[in-house]
Amino acid sequence: MPNMTISEAAEHLGISKEAIHNRVRRGSLDVVLVDGIKFVSIDSDIKAKLHAKPKTRLRGANTVIDDRYYKLLEEQNTQLQAKVEKLEGETRSLRDQKEQMLIQERIKIEQIYNEKDEQLKNILSVISSQFMLNTQIEPIKDEDHLEAEIAIEAPKNKNELISLKKYLKSSKYSEKKQLKIKKRFNKRAKKDKRVITLGDKLYIDIVKYDYKDLFKV
Repeated sequence: MPNMTISEAAEHLGISKEAIHNRVRRGSLDVVLVDGIKFVSIDSDIKAKLHAKPKTRLRGANTVIDDRYYKLLEEQNTQLQAKVEKLEGETRSLRDQKEQMLIQERIKIEQIYNEKDEQLKNILSVISSQFMLNTQIEPIKDEDHLEAEIAIEAPKNKNELISLKKYLKSSKYSEKKQLKIKKRFNKRAKKDKRVITLGDKLYIDIVKYDYKDLFKV
């Protein structure tokens, strides 16, 4: 067992001087004093022990794998896939229902707008007809000669509506006959396409239709 100085021992073992001092303090290395100088006693096996790698404990190849655990995982995975497929189906169904509802709402809105457009056209036609009628009637000079003086001219444009009430007032019929004609028109309003109803008023189109059977008294 040779004795070496601190420097020689550090170089021989391949470690630092501080490491030598630490081992000396721990007692893993023996120290010998010769003439007041410290020498380290180096055993032939010390270097091999110093540089030996610690053994690592490895799990053996014969580790038992619990098949039941993997089987449980597979069952849970299958259940999750089934739930996902069910949710996807419900999502597709809801999406289809939503699209169908949107289509139906669009159809309803289009129908409402079409009805409103038709009503607006009828109202504008009535207003236009009344304006034309007012401009075509000659001024009344004598109320006592109303039946003899006033003559109704048919509108020049087609599909122009005239208020039945206004037409009768401007006609040659007496009040009694007018009342009789109005009753006849009211009875035919719902089943005769010649009688146009807007709100609670009746209108006629004397250009498009013949009303001789209804005006006959």
